[in-house]
Amino acid sequence: MPAAAFLRSRALALSSILPGLTLCLAVTGVALGLEKVEEHVFGRAWLEALVLAIVLGTAVRTAWNPGRRFVHGIAFGAKTVLEIAVVLLGASLSLGTLLAAGPGLLVGIAVVVALAIAASYGIGRALGLAPRLAILVACGNSICGNSAIAAAAPVIGADGEDVASSIAFTAVLGVLVVLGLPLLVPLLGLSPMQYGVLAGLTVYAVPQVLAATAPVAALSIQVGTLVKLVRVLMLGPVVLALSLGASRLRAETDATVPFQAVDERAALDRMPLHRLVPWFILAFLTLAGLRSAGLVPEAALHPMAATANALTIVSMAALGLGVDVRSVAKAGPRVTLAVVASLAALTAVSLGLIRLLGIA
Repeated sequence: MPAAAFLRSRALALSSILPGLTLCLAVTGVALGLEKVEEHVFGRAWLEALVLAIVLGTAVRTAWNPGRRFVHGIAFGAKTVLEIAVVLLGASLSLGTLLAAGPGLLVGIAVVVALAIAASYGIGRALGLAPRLAILVACGNSICGNSAIAAAAPVIGADGEDVASSIAFTAVLGVLVVLGLPLLVPLLGLSPMQYGVLAGLTVYAVPQVLAATAPVAALSIQVGTLVKLVRVLMLGPVVLALSLGASRLRAETDATVPFQAVDERAALDRMPLHRLVPWFILAFLTLAGLRSAGLVPEAALHPMAATANALTIVSMAALGLGVDVRSVAKAGPRVTLAVVASLAALTAVSLGLIRLLGIA
């Protein structure tokens, strides 16, 4: 590609994301300003800028639906910016933090995911949800929200309505979990280590773990992020299990599933590993490994951590701007009850694992 054409394409790409990204930065600026006001008035920030960015973004999105010119920039902030933030966060973590908890925690994460999927599916079916919708709710709640739903949907032949109903809740409830989960620390007397494990096992997305743990302790951030990443890695085995075990369900829907969905399902069967394990997770683990080996200069740690924090706040603003709380009403009361009950079951199983392993 000639240099002029390349520069023109880059300029067009930048212009497409600039309005939405500017909106995200504006929300971020207001959140940071409110945090400073809290510190001045109360002596400390009761709500961190990370949380304020989500709340403000959600409020803006609920009161005003940004037009098409903002969509690409908001999506860029919610995806690419947060992925870069997660990678940089790897420099502040040590893999020894997770390994110190022993192999029991790693096995326990897999057991929690399996139990949560089974319990969530059972709850959904008991409430009258169709099998495919119950599976989507179970995977979304138990693994990683939208990513798990998107990966599981073509495998089981789910239609657009099922996917939309499931995703509506991962957006809205994800924000509510981020805001409400820290309240369990004083209520249950959780230590920073215990809370980090709980957040990593229950919060939907990696950046949301950062927002949920930042108000508690640095150790909670480290443990929560690592536990969450291990949980995300369960997506591959779960999708494989669905593809092997859901043949009857797929056969029942092949006659009615559009050809596009069938093609997507076939494409997933050929999906390479790097599509099931996102690049930023691999980069995060690589950087954490380099830090553990002492190969990251000490002088670079603080700037990288500060940059990761700033980018995370921007991504939280973008996340909020993508949430429309009115979407929950469209999904129906049975789906609402199924998702909330499944989340409660996941929390209970996670707390049980913490007590069983004696995590202090």
